[in-house]
Amino acid sequence: MTTEATSTDLHTFTERWLEWYRAQEAQLAAPHGFLAITGLHWLDETPQRFPDAPGSWHTGPDGVVVTLDDGEELIVDGTPVRGEHRFGVLPERGGVDALWKDAVIEVAKRGGHDIVRPRHPNAPLRTAFTGTPAYAPDPRWTVTGRYVPFDEPRPTTVGAAVEGLEHVYEAPGRIEFELDGQRLALTAFPGHVRGRLSVLFTDATSGVTTYAANRSLAVEEPAADGTVVLDFNRAANLPCAYTDLATCPLPPAENRLPVAIEAGLKIPRERGGS
Repeated sequence: MTTEATSTDLHTFTERWLEWYRAQEAQLAAPHGFLAITGLHWLDETPQRFPDAPGSWHTGPDGVVVTLDDGEELIVDGTPVRGEHRFGVLPERGGVDALWKDAVIEVAKRGGHDIVRPRHPNAPLRTAFTGTPAYAPDPRWTVTGRYVPFDEPRPTTVGAAVEGLEHVYEAPGRIEFELDGQRLALTAFPGHVRGRLSVLFTDATSGVTTYAANRSLAVEEPAADGTVVLDFNRAANLPCAYTDLATCPLPPAENRLPVAIEAGLKIPRERGGS
């Protein structure tokens, strides 16, 4: 390959990484993104009011209920609601976004617990956001691996950014690969798009230049022979890297890599990164 061709390939590689990086940042800092969260409220059977959401909230066997005072209104699925509104029983990792003025009131279930998590565009964390530090993209951190499916998906319990909370995922298989001469493997979870995979991991940079608790990597659907590409340049931060108001899962123990992955997103400035 000529030097000119190599230079062109590197330019294309970098431009595609920049597109990914900008999309990550835009999603994070959207008016109702994770930087807009102002509270993480845990519901129980006792009605509670919160300073950043309307109404009085409680939950029980029949799910989440809000009772709105006179003059208070939420928009749920495009319909204005007043008085008492029942959200019903929410699925794990599911939820409903209700609109209140210029805010979104997220009603969700995380780790078996119902929560209310308001998102306000004028949240200080969002308005002061200046971007996430990152390693310069480098093709050496793009490696080919092999996806090895388990005979049956394995229920895998992991911790969470919130102490005492647990998440359970059905792990469909693991990804085996080599990096710097070392044979490594990562337990994979289902991705956000059917057929794709997601891995949570830490490595020797965690707590040094990258966020200590976790990073995530989206993986395209494996080829018919199990071949997958791991582009660690796209190792992303989860919301808990920026805010304590997130319930992000932690990696399973076997996903703590003994090598330094000097690629992807670094410790956010909000956590002292630079």
